[in-house]
Amino acid sequence: MLRTFAASGWPPSTGSTHRSRARRSTCFGKLTGFAFFFPKQPKGRKMVPGDLAQQQSDTLLPWRQHQSPNGLRRQKRDWVIPPINVPENSRGPFPQQLVRIRSDKDKEIHIRYSITGVGADQPPMEVFSIDPVSGRMYVTRPMDREERASYHLRAHAVDMNGNKVENPIDLYIYVIDMNDNRPEFINQVYNGSVDEGSKPGTYVMTVTANDADDSTTANGMVRYRIVTQTPQSPSQNMFTINSETGDIVTVAAGLDREKVQQYIVIVQATDMEGNLNYGLSNTATAIISVTDVNDNPPEFTTSTYSGEVPENRVEVVVANLTVMDRDQPHSPNWNAIYRIISGDPSGHFTIRTDPVTNEGMVTVVKAVDYEMNRAFMLTVMVSNQAPLASGIQMSFQSTAGVTISVTDVNEAPYFPTNHKLIRLEEGVPTGTVLTTFSAVDPDRFMQQAVRYSKLSDPANWLNINATNGQITTAAVLDRESDYIKNNVYEATFLAADNGIPPASGTGTLQIYLIDINDNAPELLPKEAQICEKPNLNVINITAADADMDPNVGPFVFELPSVPSAVRKNWTITRLNGDYAQLSLRIMYLEAGVYDVPIIVTDSGNPPLYNTSVIKVKVCPCDENGDCTTIGAVAAAGLGTGAIIAILICIIILLTMVLLFVVWMKRREKERHTKQLLIDPEDDVRDNILKYDEEGGGEEDQDYDLSQLQQPETMDHVLNKTPGVRRVDERPIGAEPQYPIRPVIPHPGDIGDFINEGLRAADNDPTAPPYDSLLVFDYEGSGSTAGSVSSLNSSSSGDQDYDYLNDWGPRFKKLADMYGGGEED
Repeated sequence: MLRTFAASGWPPSTGSTHRSRARRSTCFGKLTGFAFFFPKQPKGRKMVPGDLAQQQSDTLLPWRQHQSPNGLRRQKRDWVIPPINVPENSRGPFPQQLVRIRSDKDKEIHIRYSITGVGADQPPMEVFSIDPVSGRMYVTRPMDREERASYHLRAHAVDMNGNKVENPIDLYIYVIDMNDNRPEFINQVYNGSVDEGSKPGTYVMTVTANDADDSTTANGMVRYRIVTQTPQSPSQNMFTINSETGDIVTVAAGLDREKVQQYIVIVQATDMEGNLNYGLSNTATAIISVTDVNDNPPEFTTSTYSGEVPENRVEVVVANLTVMDRDQPHSPNWNAIYRIISGDPSGHFTIRTDPVTNEGMVTVVKAVDYEMNRAFMLTVMVSNQAPLASGIQMSFQSTAGVTISVTDVNEAPYFPTNHKLIRLEEGVPTGTVLTTFSAVDPDRFMQQAVRYSKLSDPANWLNINATNGQITTAAVLDRESDYIKNNVYEATFLAADNGIPPASGTGTLQIYLIDINDNAPELLPKEAQICEKPNLNVINITAADADMDPNVGPFVFELPSVPSAVRKNWTITRLNGDYAQLSLRIMYLEAGVYDVPIIVTDSGNPPLYNTSVIKVKVCPCDENGDCTTIGAVAAAGLGTGAIIAILICIIILLTMVLLFVVWMKRREKERHTKQLLIDPEDDVRDNILKYDEEGGGEEDQDYDLSQLQQPETMDHVLNKTPGVRRVDERPIGAEPQYPIRPVIPHPGDIGDFINEGLRAADNDPTAPPYDSLLVFDYEGSGSTAGSVSSLNSSSSGDQDYDYLNDWGPRFKKLADMYGGGEED
């Protein structure tokens, strides 16, 4: 049997003793094979027989297993272990003993005790420890209930070999709360609002404070109260707070935003159910704004206003209306709305609100006329954008009178009828009076004269009298003119007075011209084509007339009697009022161009006629009735001989062009051939030398330009580096190897060498088709040709080098040098 003994003095008698008892009675667990002993009595208290009996009854001893008289075996009972209460924030010393655990088998065998669970072998580690031999369990450091409020451990009893001796028992350890945390407000500053004029009991806002201590005890029970209120107007207790919920409500009437716009309330939260002597406290600030309601109607600063406006002006501010409103500026309770109640039946004025100053701007929206109204008396009213609060009445000061005077200005004359339309026939003679286009001066109270002038007269057909506005014609009006649009001619006139400053107005006169038969008809088309044989095709003709109905069709088409050949060769047939057909009367008419006159007459009153000439081409036609090509040429007036002559000329012209092309090609070929025969003396390439040397880097920058010039003597030539090549030849491959020659060459050997070089150059397919420098690449005694330098040291002075002259100008210089000739 495992027994548990409570340590002396546990649980403590200080603090919340009644709460410890309550927990002890409600937080029991089960224990098998253990006994638990309650703490011993405090010192100084006498043991009475009743207490002794109670202590014996609190000691739980297991039932031992023994044989009953009737042979039955009793079983062990389960013991209930009350929880262990440990106060937080204990000052020690540590470790402090909490309880002792013993098994009733420790007399028989050696037993080892251990504990497991959070706080022992699980984080947080080693908060509790146990003596493995004596079974005393200790707490090793101060406890913090806000960190962890309870622990559940299990006690184990094993023998020296680790075998279980007793079943594990559950130990419940509760940390007793102490008032070690102040209430903390969620916010240090709370903002709320309440309408002005609110009744007592109106909700404003809620403040909340939390206490980390046990909320089921007085340590965590928070109560609220208002400490101060600023300002204390109109009462020092305008608000109250619910001590348990933190709701702030109004408690007095008289909230007026126009007097006090904001209250600052200091709220205190205290634990221990608000006990100021034992509880811990904290404060926060509640800012309560008094919101505006429309409890102040706008009032005009004066009862009458005045203004002045020139006539015929719009969008002009004539008066500013000022009001006073004590409500919050730039809010719907302050924004003013103005209305005109009376005095403006025609709607000449409106009142707009200035959004910054809240003034009413009386503005002209419809022009006023001094001759009609010289003054206006307006009655205006002002109200707010938001309706007034209940119980607030509009005062008589919300209306005012506005007097507006109209000033006279010089107004421009105007034409009463604009645009004015008149009708007359075209063709009226010059100087005809058409109408009087006069203007009216609206300034009845000013004696002014009006003068007229033309502003726009596109055809310059009209004149106007500058005094009375009478319109006369300056030319004949023609309906068919390009200035007429839809039979209407339009002109614009100007009327100006002599006021200060002068004013002018414009008027438009529209003249509708009635058509008369003043244009003779004309035939269309002007040219046509027909076959030389009749009945194959015909010519359709029509008439065009610039006039309009009824001075146009139906038209009459006829052929004149003179000349007689017209009616003899041609006939005309009318199809309808606008169309007719022209055709041949005879069986055959020679191809050519014929002028056929036709008389066409319109239906005007009186009728007009016109003789129009149509150029008709008569030509031979194919089976389809179309003119052939030769026929078209013949119809143009050319005979067969002329056509043949034209064809011959074309052939001769083509032959000449072909011969010219052949001649140009031959000339081009000759030009290319002559390029090979250019005088070598003029060939600048004779002076170009190529030195077949590799570059020498920086040492190769010193060029000897004298090598590009015609040499005066042959000394430098005889001493130059071997390898002189033709400038247009690029050496390919290795240089040829020559057989060893005697040191002193024979002149004949030089000739053979040169001839061989000439043959090689002539047979070289890569050589250009013109003379150029040739390669004489003799190096040392190994060449088949002797050294040129040996010519200078020859012992024979009778050598004849004149044969070099036969080799061309290229060797003439060499012949002169060694043959004794003069240099060129």
